[in-house]
Amino acid sequence: MSAIPSRSREIGSLRLDPTHALPARTSAGAVPSPSLWRGIARLADPKISLASMASISLGAAAAARDGWLHWEWLAITVLGIFAIEVAKNASGEIVDFGTGVDQSVAPEDRSPFSGGKRVLVDGLLTHGQTVAVAVVAYAIGIGVGLAISAERHPGVLWLGLAGIWLAYFYHAPPIRLSYRGLGELAVAAAYGPLIACGTYLVQRREWSEAVFLASLPLGFLIATFLWICEFPDLRADRAAGKKTLVVTLGPNAASRVYLVLALTAYGAIALLPAVGLPRSVWLGLAGIPFSLWAAARLVQSPEITGRVIPAQAATLIAFLVAAAGMSVGLLWNR
Repeated sequence: MSAIPSRSREIGSLRLDPTHALPARTSAGAVPSPSLWRGIARLADPKISLASMASISLGAAAAARDGWLHWEWLAITVLGIFAIEVAKNASGEIVDFGTGVDQSVAPEDRSPFSGGKRVLVDGLLTHGQTVAVAVVAYAIGIGVGLAISAERHPGVLWLGLAGIWLAYFYHAPPIRLSYRGLGELAVAAAYGPLIACGTYLVQRREWSEAVFLASLPLGFLIATFLWICEFPDLRADRAAGKKTLVVTLGPNAASRVYLVLALTAYGAIALLPAVGLPRSVWLGLAGIPFSLWAAARLVQSPEITGRVIPAQAATLIAFLVAAAGMSVGLLWNR
């Protein structure tokens, strides 16, 4: 952690540096600067939020297949998960800025999909503002979770607590999952079974083994997205002691593991009818061409960010196409 003046205050493990001034007030009162809104918008990055929305869609499709869909509770579920997404991004910015990871990403390694949200590095938000966003967003997410668990099913509370734990300690000490080679597993669990099963539980007020099994391929596919996003950050992560699995394996070996993860995901989709799901879930296999193209490009140039960025985009598209295909496949056989 970089040095912080003794006058700084701590909120949990997030440090608030008073030397970062808040936007100036005018005679009419406090006026948020344009950079404040740009910073908040960047923390609410829709590209990354698509991952959680895709998992929600799978859980919702499974719920609609088994009965009426409660749209009001679906909207509340989306709000809660989106709030936790924003909170995770904000608290992660504080930690990664403190360790120096974000500042260490070279200009040529910047990517729209990796390297953090850079709201502190680019001066869009102060430390205090970023902490405030994290606190407010976590509070909203927790409040939504408590309301849902009280009205729909108490199991939502435990899933929500697990989600918040993974979101916060993905970056934050003392756990620091992403710094210990556990970030990939955490993301697979959260954006696969946790969100999909939680969405179904809110709707149907019961657990579903079928939804759990259907969500596993999504977990593997979102893990491939995180995996490929770690390549542009490899040098910065290594310098800051952030031991992602890509750092541990090295770029060449890690580029080959990407293909293994993707093939495992599609193999799991292919096997879903064997455990009772309709064959129409095979529509999720439509993501294969995007994953194979990304894998080929990554193997060719794992250390050239300019060539990895299109593969990152293709990987995200593969995940979204697979999720949409599986969701449509479940609805097809209502």
